Amino acid sequence: MIDGLFDIGLIGARGHVGAELIPLLAGHSGVRLRLAVSRALAGQAVGAVPSLSYEDLSPEEAAGRKLDGWLLALPNGEAARWVKAIAEARADSAIVDLSADYRFDESWRYGLPELHRASLAGARRIANPGCYATGIQLALAPFLDVLDGEAHAFGVSGYSGAGTTPSPRNDPVALRDNLMPYHLVGHLHEREAARHLGRPLRFLPHVAGFFRGIALTLSFRLARPFSVDELLERAAARYAGEPLVRVGREAPLVRDAAGRHHAAIGGFAVDGDGRHAACAATLDNLLKGAATQALQNLNLALGLPERAGIPA
Repeated sequence: MIDGLFDIGLIGARGHVGAELIPLLAGHSGVRLRLAVSRALAGQAVGAVPSLSYEDLSPEEAAGRKLDGWLLALPNGEAARWVKAIAEARADSAIVDLSADYRFDESWRYGLPELHRASLAGARRIANPGCYATGIQLALAPFLDVLDGEAHAFGVSGYSGAGTTPSPRNDPVALRDNLMPYHLVGHLHEREAARHLGRPLRFLPHVAGFFRGIALTLSFRLARPFSVDELLERAAARYAGEPLVRVGREAPLVRDAAGRHHAAIGGFAVDGDGRHAACAATLDNLLKGAATQALQNLNLALGLPERAGIPA
């Protein structure tokens, strides 16, 4: 820390999530972005931080900067060598990893603040949740004690969720006027959400031709009859005082989530006997599903106000 600011490094600055993190960090009054690592952009100025240029560094070279906190926005399977180098250079640095590499690791804290805030304050190793898994857990959490059996989730993501490496799932031409199902059994976010909710779950992911945002429709059986008003009141009570989770009567729309930092839950419905329920949830996969949540986690790790740097 210099001049009262925490010095932060961003690894994987070229990707969609890295591009969202840079302006958030640049506008944060409690931290200073001191390092942005990207092989593809090396030597170019970091737009939101004109005094900084992207660098192409090895994990050991980057870790030698001995910064206060790190955001790892890397593809799955690439975090370990960076974590090792950072730990050897400065063990007390806070690391928030946005990949799936540590979401099942008991030695890391799972960073969904609205559900696990108490465990995140001062944590040195935080695994940022997946985007779909964030929406699923936030939607189901108010009802965990009254669920009866498996919950089911149908999800549609914008193609930014498929990353920057070219594939049919991020090809606007292939997705035009189209809805593409993928990984319909055993999706990583299905296992992640089921693990952290402690409840069985089935998830059917799809990708569509819009760039950003996630729409989820959830169906679940209840242990006793509920009315729509009871479900709405229970969800609203669970997230009272949580400005990054909004609960409403109407089903939220994915276009309204794009570019916003909160998740929205609504559209509650029940069948005739009141024991089969459904609801909808939306969020921006690049923000509350990734960058916004990572900043919440970084703030908690560093002892800063949780929503510092996150626009209202």
